[in-house]
Amino acid sequence: MVNFTVDQIRGLMDKKKNIRNMSVIAHVDHGKSTLTDSLVCKAGIIAQQKAGEMRFTDTRKDEQERCITIKSTAISLFYELPAKDLSFIKQEREPDTPHFLINLIDSPGHVDFSSEVTAALRVTDGALVVVDCVSGVCVQTETVLRQAIAERIKPILFMNKMDRALLELQLQQEDLFQTFQRIIENVNVIIATYGDDSGPMGELQVDPTKGTVGFGAGLHGWAFTLKEFAEMYASKFKIEVSKLMNRLWGDNFFSATEKKWSKSGGEGYTRGFNQFVLDPIFKVFRAIMDCKKEEYLSLIEKLSIKLPTEERDKLEEGGKPLLKLVMKQWLPAGDVLLTMIAIHLPSPVVAQKYRAELLYEGLFSYNDKNKINNN
Repeated sequence: MVNFTVDQIRGLMDKKKNIRNMSVIAHVDHGKSTLTDSLVCKAGIIAQQKAGEMRFTDTRKDEQERCITIKSTAISLFYELPAKDLSFIKQEREPDTPHFLINLIDSPGHVDFSSEVTAALRVTDGALVVVDCVSGVCVQTETVLRQAIAERIKPILFMNKMDRALLELQLQQEDLFQTFQRIIENVNVIIATYGDDSGPMGELQVDPTKGTVGFGAGLHGWAFTLKEFAEMYASKFKIEVSKLMNRLWGDNFFSATEKKWSKSGGEGYTRGFNQFVLDPIFKVFRAIMDCKKEEYLSLIEKLSIKLPTEERDKLEEGGKPLLKLVMKQWLPAGDVLLTMIAIHLPSPVVAQKYRAELLYEGLFSYNDKNKINNN
């Protein structure tokens, strides 16, 4: 059921600091439209059971038949950012409301439809760059990212199809970490090549420790950033979430016996990301796919995963349907992605200060610039 009204959307249109205009860009078949379903589902526009399979933004008959996006599709989403996350927003926001209006454009990934991507980027201020973590950064990924930076669009990164890496390739934890790190490095090389961190947009590089990188599986409807796991462990370690996020990436190793962190690792030390992020996910995957009922029931209870009453019969079945349900309830993609978008992508108020001179072709005087900056 839709969880917003037309009046709420209309009211938010006047709260410009709480608006996010963004597009979803990627190489063809990297899972943009499937991932977008999770966002649409969170807004209550489609049922949770259909998210990932419906491809809601593929509205044309030929798009549905070919399972490929041909035309850019726009949709407005209403999102209430949890109170605990409001402090993570560094830019100015509307002080009287936690509600955000997210105007999203799902664009094609095929090179033949790149004009659609150009048009989508021109009218947005931020971009969610989706990369298949099995295929990595591809040709069209670089093309659309280059276009985004040229249009002064701020990117955030999402590494998709993590389920394939675990179920099909059966990568070990360290191999998966190295895969993620390589993709992030490749994306940042493209950003560094075409962007400028000292330019008007500020820092553009994506970084898991700052929450600008997400991981997950759009088809199964689950996702996470380091922030979600840092919040789980913050009270246990008695450490701030932002500080713990730094420990959960890169060369930070933890010894469970000595209860110590180390930069160099060694015997008895495990990489923080592997131990505290990947290990719980691997345990859930293994227990469910190997049909170890006692083990997965224990994990579901330990992780405080609440399954809907009407879906509890899947506990007896096991396999992929249960895995999808458990992961979706534990790490819902809609919440994670919309939180990322609200926190890290710029509002029109912020973006127009550095984008106006690109979009306006007439004479651009000092007074004009001042008016734009003060609006």
